[in-house]
Amino acid sequence: MLNEQQSGGPFRAEQLRCGDPYELDDGHPIECLPSGGWNGKTNMKGGVALDTDPAVESACFDTGFTPDEKNLRAPDIAVGNIPDEPGWVPGAPPLAVEYADTGQDERDLQAKIRTLLGAGTRYVWVVRLTGPRRVEVHTPDGLQLAYPGEELKAPGILRNPVRVEALYDPDASREAALRNLLQRRGYADLDAVLEEGREEGQLALVLRQLKRVTGPIQEEDSQRIGQLGPDGLDALAEALLDFREKSDLTAWLERHPGAE
Repeated sequence: MLNEQQSGGPFRAEQLRCGDPYELDDGHPIECLPSGGWNGKTNMKGGVALDTDPAVESACFDTGFTPDEKNLRAPDIAVGNIPDEPGWVPGAPPLAVEYADTGQDERDLQAKIRTLLGAGTRYVWVVRLTGPRRVEVHTPDGLQLAYPGEELKAPGILRNPVRVEALYDPDASREAALRNLLQRRGYADLDAVLEEGREEGQLALVLRQLKRVTGPIQEEDSQRIGQLGPDGLDALAEALLDFREKSDLTAWLERHPGAE
């Protein structure tokens, strides 16, 4: 921990411990005080939207990164390059998000952006919580602005684009998280889940009707029926009204291309 009797530096990252309220800029300490309620809540919204992205393996809040011994930077949200090990994280995250609220020290913020980009961060998104809602997208190539209704992209880091609102609005954040979590389970979106549910219900209904008409169904026929898909199941549901015995089902499956 930095001694109050010491001068303003320069210090090294190893002199700071987890929980110390400082970052380092070229060896000089920058005091980092707790954020207000609104700022903290918006950080959480953005974190949920980003951490759930199917391409993201690691994300965190306020984790210290040390690109070198004289710099220690802790983005509000960091995505990527976060090992499950104690201590500061060497290097810099591929994507960093900063929330700029009332009282933001612009000089310190710009220094932090320069340090992160210089250390290898590809994108620094600065979410402006005062004035018109907007996100500043800082990259090594320059600065762009994104506004509500627009999408943010981070190729190679995130699979999905992120709506500007998802970084601070609870409904937009939950919508993004739902999409991301469904994709992690192999679904494209909620419609795909609902469609699967409808198809499973349709299959169960057809199998029940067949059992009433032809009796127990052989395992091989049951598997072939399960491969029919919605259109094939519709066709079978109509055809089974004319079935009288198991051979009728077998013959129909032989003729139906979707049952192969």
